[in-house]
Amino acid sequence: MPPPYTLFGRTLRALGNLSPNLSGRLALRAFFVTTPRAPVRDADVDTHHAALRTRLDVRGHELVAYEWGTGRDTVLILHGWRGRASQLAPLVRELVAEGFRVVSFDAPAHGGSPGRRADIRDWVAAVEALDRLHGPFRAIVGHSLGALAALTAARTSVRTGRVAVVSGAGGPDAFLTEFARELLLDHATRAQLEARFHERLGENQDSTAARYDAVAHPLPAGTELLVVHDRGDRRMPDHDARRLHDAHVGRSAMVRTSGSGHTSILSSDVALDALTAFVRGGLAAVDDLDADVLAHAAGP
Repeated sequence: MPPPYTLFGRTLRALGNLSPNLSGRLALRAFFVTTPRAPVRDADVDTHHAALRTRLDVRGHELVAYEWGTGRDTVLILHGWRGRASQLAPLVRELVAEGFRVVSFDAPAHGGSPGRRADIRDWVAAVEALDRLHGPFRAIVGHSLGALAALTAARTSVRTGRVAVVSGAGGPDAFLTEFARELLLDHATRAQLEARFHERLGENQDSTAARYDAVAHPLPAGTELLVVHDRGDRRMPDHDARRLHDAHVGRSAMVRTSGSGHTSILSSDVALDALTAFVRGGLAAVDDLDADVLAHAAGP
């Protein structure tokens, strides 16, 4: 999601009184801003350069795809909005050390991939393309918007027995809600934003929910879910993550960190331990971790 736009939000609110149609159009444009691109962190440079790079043709875009390790079982990892694959380098290192092969990509207009526009359809299409090349996946791990793409692909087109959601949400409404809250959008502007969002995806409200809402339409029976979220995540509060967990009773665990925020959670020891255990052995392996280290959904 875009960073805070205090002045821009005031402008949209003033414009909304005159033309909700125009303010909604401008809000949608801001919602899909992809700049600035995330740099590769110093701590992750070696992992970034160690990847085998290939090109992936997706929806008219040529994306950079990455591969680490040579294990028989493959794990797909997905970055979020305004992110890049190397943000998950700490997890890559853990999984490769466990003997897995890890694959990923930079979405259009993200990381090393060219372009100026992107939306969740690009993430899902890239997952499907990588599935044809490397699937089936032992697990799919997604961060933020990448988590929503992981859920969508696992529900609709890609075979996997395990999905891990980090700093994510169960459907696109949560991202629209947080964006509207951040800009303090008036009701009319928000309604226009939502209508134009559905149009952008070639959907309506009902069809968007059917395709992208994993709370209303859970993962297939037998697919395990791990939800990892920071208690203090200000970009995506954990309310919707809790709903996602509750929608998968009996086949989901929720691990909550404290003080990691929305993105730094990707380097959190608690998150990395839980994600690695989940990929290796599913929910049973997560349950076997030290209860004093992991705080599950029953916590406050």
